[in-house]
Amino acid sequence: MKHKSILAPSILAADLSNLAQQIRMVELSGANWIHCDIMDGHFVPNITFGPIIVKAARSVTKLPLDVHLMIENPDDYLEDFIKAGANSVTVHEEAVIHLNRTISEIKNLGAKAGVAINPSTPVSALEDIAEYVDLVLIMSVNPGFGGQSFISNSLRKVTEVAELRKRRNANFLIEIDGGIDTTTARPAIDAGCDVLVAGTSIFKSNNISAATIELINIIG
Repeated sequence: MKHKSILAPSILAADLSNLAQQIRMVELSGANWIHCDIMDGHFVPNITFGPIIVKAARSVTKLPLDVHLMIENPDDYLEDFIKAGANSVTVHEEAVIHLNRTISEIKNLGAKAGVAINPSTPVSALEDIAEYVDLVLIMSVNPGFGGQSFISNSLRKVTEVAELRKRRNANFLIEIDGGIDTTTARPAIDAGCDVLVAGTSIFKSNNISAATIELINIIG
Protein backbone atom coordinates (compact mmCIF):
# COMPACT_ATOMS: atom_id res chain seq x y z
CA MET A 1 0.00 0.00 0.00
CA LYS A 2 1.45 3.36 -0.97
CA HIS A 3 -0.29 6.69 -0.58
CA LYS A 4 0.43 9.84 -2.53
CA SER A 5 3.13 11.80 -0.74
CA ILE A 6 1.83 14.66 1.39
CA LEU A 7 3.75 17.82 2.34
CA ALA A 8 2.67 19.46 5.60
CA PRO A 9 4.46 22.78 6.24
CA SER A 10 4.77 23.47 9.98
CA ILE A 11 3.70 26.94 11.07
CA LEU A 12 5.99 26.57 14.10
CA ALA A 13 8.60 28.15 11.83
CA ALA A 14 6.26 30.72 10.25
CA ASP A 15 6.16 34.45 10.96
CA LEU A 16 2.99 34.60 13.04
CA SER A 17 2.59 38.31 12.34
CA ASN A 18 2.11 37.32 8.68
CA LEU A 19 0.48 33.94 9.28
CA ALA A 20 -2.36 34.32 6.79
CA GLN A 21 -0.02 35.39 4.00
CA GLN A 22 2.48 32.62 4.69
CA ILE A 23 -0.20 29.93 4.81
CA ARG A 24 -1.57 31.18 1.50
CA MET A 25 1.91 31.06 -0.03
CA VAL A 26 2.45 27.39 0.81
CA GLU A 27 -1.12 26.52 -0.17
CA LEU A 28 -0.80 28.18 -3.58
CA SER A 29 2.56 26.43 -4.04
CA GLY A 30 0.96 23.00 -3.65
CA ALA A 31 1.26 22.08 0.03
CA ASN A 32 -1.29 19.45 1.09
CA TRP A 33 -1.74 20.02 4.84
CA ILE A 34 -0.85 22.66 7.42
CA HIS A 35 0.94 21.25 10.47
CA CYS A 36 0.42 22.90 13.86
CA ASP A 37 2.94 22.05 16.60
CA ILE A 38 1.42 22.59 20.03
CA MET A 39 3.90 22.71 22.95
CA ASP A 40 3.17 23.38 26.61
CA GLY A 41 6.54 23.90 28.27
CA HIS A 42 6.05 20.70 30.31
CA PHE A 43 6.06 17.70 27.97
CA VAL A 44 8.61 19.59 25.86
CA PRO A 45 10.85 22.53 26.85
CA ASN A 46 9.08 25.16 24.80
CA ILE A 47 5.72 26.92 24.60
CA THR A 48 4.17 27.65 21.22
CA PHE A 49 0.47 28.35 20.71
CA GLY A 50 -3.00 27.02 21.40
CA PRO A 51 -6.45 26.72 19.84
CA ILE A 52 -6.62 30.45 19.01
CA ILE A 53 -3.85 30.15 16.42
CA VAL A 54 -5.38 26.95 15.04
CA LYS A 55 -8.66 28.81 14.66
CA ALA A 56 -6.85 31.66 12.91
CA ALA A 57 -5.22 29.19 10.50
CA ARG A 58 -8.61 27.57 9.87
CA SER A 59 -10.05 30.95 8.86
CA VAL A 60 -7.51 31.46 6.06
CA THR A 61 -7.18 27.99 4.48
CA LYS A 62 -9.26 25.04 3.41
CA LEU A 63 -6.28 22.70 3.70
CA PRO A 64 -6.48 20.02 6.40
CA LEU A 65 -5.04 21.21 9.71
CA ASP A 66 -2.75 18.56 11.18
CA VAL A 67 -2.49 19.32 14.91
CA HIS A 68 0.37 17.71 16.84
CA LEU A 69 -0.07 17.89 20.62
CA MET A 70 3.28 17.82 22.40
CA ILE A 71 1.58 18.46 25.72
CA GLU A 72 0.77 16.81 29.03
CA ASN A 73 -2.85 15.83 29.68
CA PRO A 74 -3.89 16.13 26.03
CA ASP A 75 -7.32 14.67 26.79
CA ASP A 76 -8.24 17.96 28.47
CA TYR A 77 -7.76 19.88 25.22
CA LEU A 78 -8.94 17.58 22.43
CA GLU A 79 -12.34 19.22 22.08
CA ASP A 80 -10.85 22.73 22.08
CA PHE A 81 -8.51 21.97 19.20
CA ILE A 82 -11.10 20.10 17.16
CA LYS A 83 -13.63 22.90 17.64
CA ALA A 84 -10.91 25.33 16.51
CA GLY A 85 -10.68 23.47 13.21
CA ALA A 86 -8.24 20.57 13.56
CA ASN A 87 -8.86 17.85 10.98
CA SER A 88 -6.42 15.47 12.62
CA VAL A 89 -5.06 15.39 16.16
CA THR A 90 -1.92 13.49 17.08
CA VAL A 91 -1.00 12.72 20.69
CA HIS A 92 2.24 11.31 22.06
CA GLU A 93 2.37 7.72 23.20
CA GLU A 94 4.64 8.91 26.02
CA ALA A 95 2.11 11.49 27.28
CA VAL A 96 -1.07 9.40 27.34
CA ILE A 97 -1.96 6.79 29.95
CA HIS A 98 -5.04 5.29 28.24
CA LEU A 99 -4.12 5.59 24.58
CA ASN A 100 -7.02 3.57 23.16
CA ARG A 101 -9.49 5.79 24.99
CA THR A 102 -7.80 8.98 23.79
CA ILE A 103 -7.74 7.79 20.17
CA SER A 104 -11.43 6.86 20.40
CA GLU A 105 -12.30 10.26 21.84
CA ILE A 106 -10.52 12.10 19.01
CA LYS A 107 -12.55 10.11 16.50
CA ASN A 108 -15.78 10.62 18.43
CA LEU A 109 -15.16 14.36 18.26
CA GLY A 110 -14.94 14.14 14.48
CA ALA A 111 -11.23 14.25 13.71
CA LYS A 112 -8.65 11.79 12.42
CA ALA A 113 -6.53 10.33 15.23
CA GLY A 114 -2.77 9.97 15.30
CA VAL A 115 -0.09 8.76 17.68
CA ALA A 116 3.49 10.06 17.81
CA ILE A 117 6.64 8.51 19.22
CA ASN A 118 9.83 10.27 20.30
CA PRO A 119 13.26 9.27 18.96
CA SER A 120 14.01 7.05 21.96
CA THR A 121 10.62 5.28 21.97
CA PRO A 122 10.64 1.89 20.20
CA VAL A 123 8.19 1.06 17.44
CA SER A 124 6.99 -1.86 19.55
CA ALA A 125 5.08 0.69 21.66
CA LEU A 126 2.65 1.00 18.73
CA GLU A 127 1.96 -2.72 18.38
CA ASP A 128 -1.45 -2.73 20.07
CA ILE A 129 -2.75 0.59 18.73
CA ALA A 130 -1.87 0.16 15.05
CA GLU A 131 -5.32 -0.88 13.84
CA TYR A 132 -7.06 2.01 15.58
CA VAL A 133 -5.10 5.06 14.39
CA ASP A 134 -5.25 7.06 11.16
CA LEU A 135 -1.70 8.38 11.48
CA VAL A 136 1.62 7.37 13.04
CA LEU A 137 4.13 10.20 13.51
CA ILE A 138 7.83 9.43 13.85
CA MET A 139 9.76 12.24 15.51
CA SER A 140 13.09 12.57 13.69
CA VAL A 141 14.33 15.17 16.20
CA ASN A 142 13.77 15.47 19.94
CA PRO A 143 10.56 17.48 20.17
CA GLY A 144 10.55 21.00 21.54
CA PHE A 145 12.30 23.25 19.06
CA GLY A 146 12.39 23.83 15.31
CA GLY A 147 15.56 23.82 13.26
CA GLN A 148 17.17 20.68 14.72
CA SER A 149 19.24 18.19 12.74
CA PHE A 150 17.63 15.02 11.42
CA ILE A 151 18.27 11.87 13.50
CA SER A 152 19.35 9.36 10.88
CA ASN A 153 18.10 6.19 12.58
CA SER A 154 14.58 7.60 12.21
CA LEU A 155 14.61 6.07 8.73
CA ARG A 156 14.98 2.61 10.24
CA LYS A 157 12.01 3.33 12.50
CA VAL A 158 9.94 4.41 9.50
CA THR A 159 10.70 1.08 7.84
CA GLU A 160 9.70 -0.75 11.04
CA VAL A 161 6.41 1.17 11.20
CA ALA A 162 5.72 0.31 7.55
CA GLU A 163 6.32 -3.35 8.39
CA LEU A 164 3.99 -3.05 11.39
CA ARG A 165 1.29 -1.55 9.18
CA LYS A 166 1.56 -4.44 6.74
CA ARG A 167 1.68 -7.07 9.48
CA ARG A 168 -1.40 -5.67 11.21
CA ASN A 169 -3.20 -5.02 7.92
CA ALA A 170 -3.65 -1.45 9.17
CA ASN A 171 -4.35 1.63 7.08
CA PHE A 172 -2.63 4.52 8.84
CA LEU A 173 -0.45 7.13 7.18
CA ILE A 174 3.21 7.34 8.23
CA GLU A 175 4.35 10.87 9.02
CA ILE A 176 7.81 12.20 9.90
CA ASP A 177 8.59 15.45 11.67
CA GLY A 178 11.96 17.07 12.27
CA GLY A 179 14.87 18.13 10.10
CA ILE A 180 13.07 17.55 6.81
CA ASP A 181 14.72 19.42 3.95
CA THR A 182 15.96 18.81 0.40
CA THR A 183 18.54 16.32 1.70
CA THR A 184 16.35 14.22 4.01
CA ALA A 185 12.98 14.35 2.22
CA ARG A 186 13.60 11.71 -0.42
CA PRO A 187 15.20 9.16 1.94
CA ALA A 188 12.18 9.55 4.23
CA ILE A 189 9.79 8.84 1.37
CA ASP A 190 11.90 5.89 0.21
CA ALA A 191 11.83 4.44 3.74
CA GLY A 192 8.03 4.45 3.67
CA CYS A 193 6.79 7.89 4.76
CA ASP A 194 3.51 9.22 3.39
CA VAL A 195 3.52 12.63 5.10
CA LEU A 196 6.50 14.96 5.52
CA VAL A 197 6.41 17.85 7.99
CA ALA A 198 8.78 20.66 7.07
CA GLY A 199 9.10 23.91 8.99
CA THR A 200 12.45 25.67 8.96
CA SER A 201 13.37 24.52 5.45
CA ILE A 202 10.25 26.24 4.12
CA PHE A 203 9.39 29.20 6.32
CA LYS A 204 12.97 30.27 7.13
CA SER A 205 14.05 30.05 3.49
CA ASN A 206 14.60 33.05 1.26
CA ASN A 207 11.59 32.12 -0.85
CA ILE A 208 8.74 30.23 0.83
CA SER A 209 6.97 29.40 -2.42
CA ALA A 210 10.11 28.12 -4.15
CA ALA A 211 11.10 26.03 -1.11
CA THR A 212 7.63 24.46 -1.00
CA ILE A 213 7.65 23.62 -4.69
CA GLU A 214 11.17 22.18 -4.48
CA LEU A 215 10.19 19.79 -1.67
CA ILE A 216 7.02 18.76 -3.52
CA ASN A 217 9.08 17.95 -6.60
CA ILE A 218 11.55 15.91 -4.54
CA ILE A 219 8.93 13.79 -2.76
CA GLY A 220 6.84 13.25 -5.91
